Amino acid sequence: MARPLSGYTPFVSVIAPTRGLDQGLKENIAAIFQQHYPNYEIIFVTDRADDISLHVLQSAINEQNGEVRVPARTVIAGEASDSGQKVHNLRVAVSEIDPRAEVIVFVDTDARPGPEWLQHLVDPLRDEQIGAASGYRWFVPVQGGFASQLLSVWNASIASALGQGRDKNFCWGGSTAIRRSTFEELGILERWRGTVSDDFALTRALQEAKLPIHFVPACLVPSLEDCSAGELLEFTNRQLKITRVYAPHLWKPLLIGSLLFVAVFFGGAVLVAIRASLGLAYVIPLKLLLIIYALGTAKAYIRLTAATVPLAGYRKLLRRTLPAHLVMWPLASALYLWNALVAGFSRRIKWRGITYELKSATEAVIITRE
Repeated sequence: MARPLSGYTPFVSVIAPTRGLDQGLKENIAAIFQQHYPNYEIIFVTDRADDISLHVLQSAINEQNGEVRVPARTVIAGEASDSGQKVHNLRVAVSEIDPRAEVIVFVDTDARPGPEWLQHLVDPLRDEQIGAASGYRWFVPVQGGFASQLLSVWNASIASALGQGRDKNFCWGGSTAIRRSTFEELGILERWRGTVSDDFALTRALQEAKLPIHFVPACLVPSLEDCSAGELLEFTNRQLKITRVYAPHLWKPLLIGSLLFVAVFFGGAVLVAIRASLGLAYVIPLKLLLIIYALGTAKAYIRLTAATVPLAGYRKLLRRTLPAHLVMWPLASALYLWNALVAGFSRRIKWRGITYELKSATEAVIITRE
């Protein structure tokens, strides 16, 4: 259960970068307007005046039907030159926030936050010892399909790594709140220069300042979308390439851990099959494999069950993903190995129609634009 709220409700500027049409964009935008929070504005920011998301945004702004209209506007940031496009958009949007804003919140438009999301995300900041508060995403397949289910399982293992150990938490750019004073004192705008990853740069700045990141389980937000096999590989490879450049201390253990698991689990399965076909004893290695599988399956079940608490409104859709989470977690580990290996040989990513070469943690070069 979510812990009781303190009543801390400073004025908040919510910044939502957009580019193109996300699946369910209209509903996702509507959810940002429907927050049970008394004092906030929304700034949508994109790079082009002809971006196809703008008509959806403007309609949402004009068609508000709540008792109180939420102040909202769109900002055209222009094309990036010295950073990733999303980071550039965020930097421009921050310069446009209301002078009254005490807290800045970042949200992605492929997420669909619940009505209490903003309250729960901002509330931990009443403690000035906390640097930032963050939620995370949970991919919820709509139509299903192998690739969509595997993406949900792949992503779930990251979500389960967040928790009470604030030294290990990180800011997810799709659901993060930070006090404006902290943001300015840490010089985040300058730290974002030259980077593609807003969340890794923000996380590093907070860690260097020894300011803890508070994970808010109630701010686990659903991303309701499906993907093809190509989109699955593009997304997961991109995540690990970004990790390889911005947090190599995380990439290396992931590579080694995934390699060991694949060697033991899938290598063990091959060994059992070979010994069985040759009429040799295989019971002991089979038992070991079953123990490993049972432990992984139990963990996947606990993880999905925990996710249904903050995502209670999507329980029916989550229930449909249960078989995938119980069966496909070894494939997700194998996919992590593939992603980590690809990241070891390439620093080129494609994100929202823009191809980047990640030269370093402070330099990204735009190769092409769609």
